[in-house]
Amino acid sequence: MNAEDRGSRTLPPPPLSLTKRHRAFQQFRLRARLSKSSVSGNSRTVASDIVLPVHLRYRYRIYPTRPQRQTLARLFGCVRTVYNDAVAARTTAFAAGLPYPTTAELDKLLITKAKRTPERAWLADVATVPLQQALRDCHDAYRNFFESMKGKRAGKRVGPPKFKRRSGTQTARFTRASFNTRKGTLYVARVGHLEVAWSRELPAPPSSVTVIRTRTGKYFASFVVNIDESTDLLEPLTDVDAETGIDLGLKDFAVLRGGRAIESPKFFRQMERKLKKAQRALSRKEKGSANRAKARLKVAKIHEQVKNRRDDWLDKQVLMLVRENQALYVEDLAVGGLDRGRVAKSMHDAAFGMFLTRLEAKAARTGRTFVKVDRFFPSTQMCSNCGVLAGPKGFEGLRSASGSAGAGPFTTATRTRKSTFAARDNGS
Repeated sequence: MNAEDRGSRTLPPPPLSLTKRHRAFQQFRLRARLSKSSVSGNSRTVASDIVLPVHLRYRYRIYPTRPQRQTLARLFGCVRTVYNDAVAARTTAFAAGLPYPTTAELDKLLITKAKRTPERAWLADVATVPLQQALRDCHDAYRNFFESMKGKRAGKRVGPPKFKRRSGTQTARFTRASFNTRKGTLYVARVGHLEVAWSRELPAPPSSVTVIRTRTGKYFASFVVNIDESTDLLEPLTDVDAETGIDLGLKDFAVLRGGRAIESPKFFRQMERKLKKAQRALSRKEKGSANRAKARLKVAKIHEQVKNRRDDWLDKQVLMLVRENQALYVEDLAVGGLDRGRVAKSMHDAAFGMFLTRLEAKAARTGRTFVKVDRFFPSTQMCSNCGVLAGPKGFEGLRSASGSAGAGPFTTATRTRKSTFAARDNGS
């Protein structure tokens, strides 16, 4: 984007009551809107007519028959075997000081030639596309590992690929040529027509589908769909005050503008006692027995229930915030550092990182402005009326502190942040 295009952007009008807000902070928000409008603003197509595709996943429950479940079990076993063989081949090459074999070389060695051997002849009983996709997954895993070691990959450092286990989640990915969704059914090569619970229609023809079997024995089909970025745009809000800051915490999940609080559901805490009882029963079962498999399934169902309830609640909160606000301002939290403290269990239960990721993606798709405020911005020391940085630097007097220029009390987010740190010190 050049300077002329950036200068020609039309921004939503700022709030008129500037005397009640800090002018410097208002300028900061306007600059943030300008820098973010190319991705998540209201006029994403003003400067350019290029429409970028967006990759979305749509997940549906499928109900395979008993013969299809047996076929899928063989398919998952073949995919797992090819992936593990690729990891073993690259590990052996590294130990011997040899260069890593390429994906094309592994394709010939582990799929084409392996089918002709008695030990791997059963690889010919399943479709070839999922086996090739397993090799590409192994290649991507090693690429992420090397880029993480070199510092080229953002986020936490990732380790080398590990062997897949039979008891974990099983997946098999099919590309466009090996499946179709005609006549309301899902046809997968070498498996047949699968019954799908279509909860909603696909917005476009899918480019790939991944058949998933969870630890609890449920089957899903995850479609990847390419759509235009303007498909899910919402109508811009005319209210100039339709914006909010979001202060995350442990006592209350979030505090919004005007002191409105979103209560933290604490799904894991609610199921913790039941999970502890199931895990103790699992530890007493003999390894390899049928009773241990039943106990493991019970533990997996509890974890799945917590995950599903948390995902559903987070999606509803994100949708509510996006529909009610034109601009969203959040603090750039160091979630990775907070997860290693004494409140690690509460932090994982709150899922702040997942919430912020989904909120940012939803805001970009719907045309809302999403801004991350620097974590060192002195918001707790700034008066909410005049903007004077004369607030207390500690926790003492935060509830009754006022600005030196005779302005009103400090923001509600300050009191929430104090309660958050108090909860952390108490280990809750």
